[in-house]
Amino acid sequence: MNNLTMKHLRYFEALSRHGHFGLAAEACSISQPALSVQMKELEALLGAPLIDRTARRIRLTGLGEVLAERAREILRQVDELEDLARTAHGALSGRLRLGVIPTVAPYLLPRLIGAFAREFPDLDPRPREAVTGRLIDDLLKGQLDAAIVALPVSEPALHEYRLFDEEFVLVRPLADASLPVPAPESLREMRLLLLEEGHCFRDQALSFCQLTPSVTRELMEGSSLSTLVQMVGAGIGITLIPEMAVPIETRSAAVSVARLGPPPPSRTIGMVWRKASPLADHLGRVAEVVRAAGEERAALPGATGSQDGTGPAVAT
Repeated sequence: MNNLTMKHLRYFEALSRHGHFGLAAEACSISQPALSVQMKELEALLGAPLIDRTARRIRLTGLGEVLAERAREILRQVDELEDLARTAHGALSGRLRLGVIPTVAPYLLPRLIGAFAREFPDLDPRPREAVTGRLIDDLLKGQLDAAIVALPVSEPALHEYRLFDEEFVLVRPLADASLPVPAPESLREMRLLLLEEGHCFRDQALSFCQLTPSVTRELMEGSSLSTLVQMVGAGIGITLIPEMAVPIETRSAAVSVARLGPPPPSRTIGMVWRKASPLADHLGRVAEVVRAAGEERAALPGATGSQDGTGPAVAT
């Protein structure tokens, strides 16, 4: 056991998390044969198999399951020691693993990376885009330092910092631009396009339209907001998108954009991190920079989108 290394634990934890040698090797930036060699070496050190290799996707043995949990905890504690060392220098520096939900990432990250470069020149941001459930899980496991998500998360171990609120807008085919804006209850009677399950924005849209999950199998789904808007432009239906997505997603689609309400549907975007994180004090400052970047984005000319996908104003 004297030859057991942190590298063994990191590789094994990645394999247990991905359940696939190829995906784990990619995540660890090594070749699949090299990962396989490391895992056989680890099993030899422990004197027992950790992986059942008979299935198409690997499965952990009983010992493997126990070791995976222990490895995650050890790695989390090691990462926290590194974070403690970083905070001793005062200014925030080094790696920042920041999760962002897909309905925010494309519209906020470009401006945010520039803001980080100005405010934290020694910071190395590592953004990761994923749905809320995955981000919260990774955050609790110590695989992320913070995440930008829709609030509330209501997880006792996490601190929530409100960043900004934004409205949802209605996207219709361009031919419908002159029609009255439908009431929320009327949207239930239309062909509504939604994001796939797992996206919190999907649940928020369903709530506003007063639809239950049981009826969603009758609705059309897309993998991204871009797909939904292009489907609307093709005359397939209507959709709701967050206001920050309007300038990018409607510029090449034959769609009309209109505000809903009152009161308009909206969401609160926030940043969350572990209350016990050694970076907690610094993450409050990071959140302030994120909020400023969000407010700056909203103040840009044309930030509220266009009625026809080419102009500067949302129809009301």
